[in-house]
Amino acid sequence: MERFTAKTVDQFLDALASSEPVPGGGSGAALAGALAAGLLSMVCNLTIGKKGYEGVQADLEAILARSEAIRRELPDLLQADTQVYGAVMEAYRLPRKSPEEKAAREAAMQAALKEAAQVPLTIAARCAEIVTLCLPAAQKGNKWAVSDAGVAVALAEAAMRGALLNVYINLSSIQDEAFAAQLRARIAEITEGKAALQAKVSEIVMKAIQG
Repeated sequence: MERFTAKTVDQFLDALASSEPVPGGGSGAALAGALAAGLLSMVCNLTIGKKGYEGVQADLEAILARSEAIRRELPDLLQADTQVYGAVMEAYRLPRKSPEEKAAREAAMQAALKEAAQVPLTIAARCAEIVTLCLPAAQKGNKWAVSDAGVAVALAEAAMRGALLNVYINLSSIQDEAFAAQLRARIAEITEGKAALQAKVSEIVMKAIQG
C-alpha cells in the first residue's frame, strides 16, 4: 500500500477528499494530532535557551522529548489506520456461499475489526497525551508562543475525539464482549479530564493574549 505520509500536503488532501475509503477519519485524526504535537514542540523550542525562562528549561526539555516522539509516531499510525481498514475490507469480500466459508469469513472479519479498533485507540491515546502536555507548556512556555499552545490543545483534543469515533464504529460490530469492555474502559481512561484540560489551557491562553 502506498505511504500516504510521503505525499505532499496537497496530494494528501486530494486523497482524503476522493471517493476512495482511505485515507479516512482515523488518518485525518492522526494527522491533526501530529500537527498538534509539532506546535507543542515549537512552543518548547521557542522557550528552551531563551532569556527569562532559565527556571523552566528542564520542564520544557522533557515536554519536547515526548512531543517529538509522538509527532514521529503519529504518521506511522496514520499509515497503519489505512492498512487495518484495508484488512477489514478484504475480510468482507471473502466468499460466503457455504457454511464453512461463512464461518471463516466471520472469523476473519472479527479479527480485522479488533485490529481496526486498536489503531485509532492508540491514536486517541497519543493525542490525549498532547492535551495533557499542553498545560505546562502554556503555563511555562514563551509568552509569545502561547497562542500556538492554544492551537495545539484544540487540535489534539479534537483529534482524540475524532480517532475515538473510529473506535466506536468498529466496536459496534465486534462480538467479543470482553474485548469490547476492555476497549470501553480504555476509552474512559484516555478521555478522563481532557475536556477540562483543554478548557483550562484555552483560558490560560486567552488571559495571556488579553494581558
